[in-house]
Amino acid sequence: MFVKSVMVKREKCITVKMDDSIQTGLDLLKRHSIDALPVIEGTQYKGIFTWFHACRAFFYSGKTKDEFISTAKVSDVVVNQDVFLKIEDVFEKAIVELNDFPIIAVVHDNEFLGIVTRFDVMNQLQSAFGMQQEGVRITFTSVESEGRIGRLGDIIEKYKESVVSLVTFDETDKVVRRIVLKIKKKDNIDRFLKELDKSGFRVLDISED
Repeated sequence: MFVKSVMVKREKCITVKMDDSIQTGLDLLKRHSIDALPVIEGTQYKGIFTWFHACRAFFYSGKTKDEFISTAKVSDVVVNQDVFLKIEDVFEKAIVELNDFPIIAVVHDNEFLGIVTRFDVMNQLQSAFGMQQEGVRITFTSVESEGRIGRLGDIIEKYKESVVSLVTFDETDKVVRRIVLKIKKKDNIDRFLKELDKSGFRVLDISED
């Protein structure tokens, strides 16, 4: 999946300009119940405006609240000027770049195209784990060797399982792979689990949600 698949397009984004007052930015954040805004000049990306950085700038300014609000501009507190995603970046990069930040801009040749939000990322992760569909979640491990995922596919096909999601993780020693498989509930789960065990997959947990 690519960033463009989860991006909020610029036409739907609420933005501020570098010359806007801090008060303008704070009012927009409050009105729309959000934590950050992209800063744009025309179609050019300039950075991100946030509650946190505005409050921090006030704290270190040595001014009264009224003095700070009446004189400070968005340009005084803009951050992440050089932090953004490209339209063809893979979705996983958004997870890394967002870190603890509420939004990240999507930019091409300094032109602002949209944003990816932490909310979008969480939704996609929930989808990847099949959290929005009912089923049986099976967590198991497999020795890391060629053809193991193919063997799992054969077992799934043999029992005609309907896969909701399939996610794999490397264990710390890089020899064992942890696999989380969610399938739709059927009456053959015991036979399916026995087949997994017989094929060398060690079941760690089974849950229904």
